[in-house]
Amino acid sequence: MQPAEAIDPQIKEAICQAVEKEPLARSYDMRLVDLELGYSRVEMVYDPGSMANMYGRAHGGAIFALIDQAFETASQTRGTIAVALNMNVTYISSPAAATTMWAEAREISCTRKTATFDIKVTDEKQDLIAVCQAVVYRTGKPIDLGL
Repeated sequence: MQPAEAIDPQIKEAICQAVEKEPLARSYDMRLVDLELGYSRVEMVYDPGSMANMYGRAHGGAIFALIDQAFETASQTRGTIAVALNMNVTYISSPAAATTMWAEAREISCTRKTATFDIKVTDEKQDLIAVCQAVVYRTGKPIDLGL
């Protein structure tokens, strides 16, 4: 049995550094907590003061931002720029105030030009917040390793 393919350490470092500088990730205080080949786990605390909708529940856009951050980082792990083609999100429940949420993106299929991801958002109690199926277009252009 062959060992699983690993992410190139330079690619991993470049993605981690890019997330630390990314304005949206910083404004939502998202943290990249795990990154492997075709996999990402991103954390965010739900702050109703800046992330609530008009009914006082978590805004779908805030949850989507967390999903998209996990999708973005997981889809770059092969070292080439990948851009979203489609994202289909189903919102299951709303987190309580100050709840930590995690989005986990897992690559389930990868071809030369596309890759498909399964993304789940859960909270501290492992309750499901949202699910997403997403597809990227793999451009073939290398990501910037500007370390």
